[in-house]
Amino acid sequence: MVLSAFGRAWPRFGKSDARPEHPAGSAAAQRFARITEGDARAFRELVAEQTPRLTRLATRLLGNQADAEEVVQEALLKVWTKAALWDATRGQPETWIYTICTNLCLDRLRRPKPTVPWAEDFDPPDPSPMADAGLETQARDRQVAAAIAALPDRQRAAVVLTYQEGLSNAAVAEHLGVSVSALEALLVRARRTLRTHLSSWLEEGEAE
Repeated sequence: MVLSAFGRAWPRFGKSDARPEHPAGSAAAQRFARITEGDARAFRELVAEQTPRLTRLATRLLGNQADAEEVVQEALLKVWTKAALWDATRGQPETWIYTICTNLCLDRLRRPKPTVPWAEDFDPPDPSPMADAGLETQARDRQVAAAIAALPDRQRAAVVLTYQEGLSNAAVAEHLGVSVSALEALLVRARRTLRTHLSSWLEEGEAE
């Protein structure tokens, strides 16, 4: 899959794993209703089902596996302790859980965080027998990932949820607590910034 919003197709980081929302009265909604009543078994089933998806989202937003795992644990704890706050009339439980995780990621991104740069001569060995294969693609992937990571928090979340998670504009707007038109404005600004940051790569691609 590729993104073509910048005038040239470029790699999407990971495939879209968006799933259709369950209809009202679905097994997922019924299970969550049991969770609101304190059913620990139903909650364990939810944790097993949602943890991989939430971890992927948090890792994409935070760029750090350890932070992502902490946020997912915090999100699931909040789901368990505040399950009664879920409003079935406003969507499926997965949407509510996704919103909780997204908001916790945004809160984490807003915290000042010291950075520890790599040593200039640090060059980890690649044990793969095909170490030289795909180096150009990997470099481009890192360049795009760095450009997305440098976006303002809400623009970054909009890009990740829309293009990497494959959610609809309406779903992303709900997760971010904004209108669809406001989301579209975030995406326009994000695409403009990304195109600027990736201009040298895009120009190379056009010249090929």
